[in-house]
Amino acid sequence: MTRRELDAAGITDPALRAAYTYCRRLNARHGRTYFLATRLLPVERRSAVHALYGFARWADDIVDDLDGSRTPEDRDRLLRRLESDLAHGLRTGGGDEPVVRAVADTADRYGIEAVLFADFLASMRSDLHVTDYPTYADLRAYMHGSAAVIGLQMLPVLGTVVPRAEAAPHAADLGVAFQLTNFLRDVGEDLDRGRVYLPTDLLAAHGVDRPLLEWSRRTGRGDPRIRAALIAAEAMTREVYRAVEPGIAMLDPRTRPCIRTAFTLYGGILDAIADQDYTVLHRRAVVSRGRRAATAAAGVVRIAGARWRARTARGVPRASGEAIPTKGPAR
Repeated sequence: MTRRELDAAGITDPALRAAYTYCRRLNARHGRTYFLATRLLPVERRSAVHALYGFARWADDIVDDLDGSRTPEDRDRLLRRLESDLAHGLRTGGGDEPVVRAVADTADRYGIEAVLFADFLASMRSDLHVTDYPTYADLRAYMHGSAAVIGLQMLPVLGTVVPRAEAAPHAADLGVAFQLTNFLRDVGEDLDRGRVYLPTDLLAAHGVDRPLLEWSRRTGRGDPRIRAALIAAEAMTREVYRAVEPGIAMLDPRTRPCIRTAFTLYGGILDAIADQDYTVLHRRAVVSRGRRAATAAAGVVRIAGARWRARTARGVPRASGEAIPTKGPAR
């Protein structure tokens, strides 16, 4: 599958193909939900999405340092090295890291602005010293770099049927909706890293503070105040999903099934959190394999419909007895 994606994208240089393949592996390993949705994209666009995700994942792993072997100073140094490598890569197409070579090539192919990557890395660096956000406005400022710019980076790859500027706010909100979902799902894990991404004023409105969250995480016991705060955070997140949805129709019909699938799967994480009675401090909420498979199958049906409508619009009739495909990714 990797070779076919690279061939379709016109990526022929062996070193560059290896860089994109590395990014694809990162996407497959770390972004199960997103990787599944990516497989619904037209084959020639998938490598670009893998590159964008792979670069974001690489930077995020530097910040999170899951094995705890690096000091904040080490992580800051690595981020600054990555930033320098990326600036060089965006100018020349090179780069020391495979993720940089691939994302620089993608940025060049699709005309993605360098400032979007700079804003992303600025938010990543803030994670080294910012551990909470007093208000939702403060959190949104952080998420501009950590999430909204990801949606904006994706937009040229996805394509639109309206002027790009019209679709851009929805694309930015898509990144924010997905990240808010992750914040809600990962409250416990983030707390272990010393961070609380739920706004302090939202928590305080329900009588919750960091010590109460830490007590619940440590003891495995719930508290009605925490549950109420998490319900409020879910409602806040669903508001962003509602702002996103009209933007899906603004995308290229061939890429809508991918985004609709991701939209549905990430929304399903919110459903899973509610189904588990908001026990996110004690266990990770996941969408079942059955639901993921059913959602992906629905995406395939949408792809078949989009392909049929495109052929009809071009005046290409279906041959008598020709079946509309019902399985397999878009070709």
